[in-house]
Amino acid sequence: MRQLLEFLPLVLFFGAYQMDGDTVAVSDWSYTFDGIFSATAVLMVSTVVVWLLCSALAKKNDRRMMWMAVAVVIFGAATLILRDQRFIQWKPTVFNWGLAAIFLGSQYVGERNLLQRLLGSQLSLTRKVWSRLNVLWIGNFTVVGALNLFVAYQYEEAFWVSYKLYSSIGFTVVLMLLTIVIVAPHLKDQDAVDGDHEHAGGSQ
Repeated sequence: MRQLLEFLPLVLFFGAYQMDGDTVAVSDWSYTFDGIFSATAVLMVSTVVVWLLCSALAKKNDRRMMWMAVAVVIFGAATLILRDQRFIQWKPTVFNWGLAAIFLGSQYVGERNLLQRLLGSQLSLTRKVWSRLNVLWIGNFTVVGALNLFVAYQYEEAFWVSYKLYSSIGFTVVLMLLTIVIVAPHLKDQDAVDGDHEHAGGSQ
């Protein structure tokens, strides 16, 4: 449910962009969609709403979504005020590279990296495996940020809007699959150890 909610702002952003030039009229009120600027406004509002919904579902502040909302509002406001789409196009790169820097720093600060602090209560893995996962996530954030800039500057705006939606889904799926590939063998080993312990306990 939460994962689907996180993609909702991107879907709405994409949909609003496709309505460029269309007019929506309700009674005496009407609004004509203005391409990237209308889409940016929709993205800003929907991201804040999704952050609040995710926090309500988790019954605590969803910090990752909060910082996402902050970034979208800041870069979105700059886009609308200055009428320059480059600000919203830079947002994914700044956000992803910021995450990469945070995850990288956590690799050298304290006994546990950030990924282990986030998921350590759910997974029992060795420090080496946690480090490998952390490097994978750092690489993902770095590549996603770089590709976003490449597409933004090398292709038309409409292509970038489509890329933003489909690449977000694609990279998330790939990251989850690679994470599972790294974690799965160790989960089997842990299950085997737990099974031996239960068998030994039952034979006493």
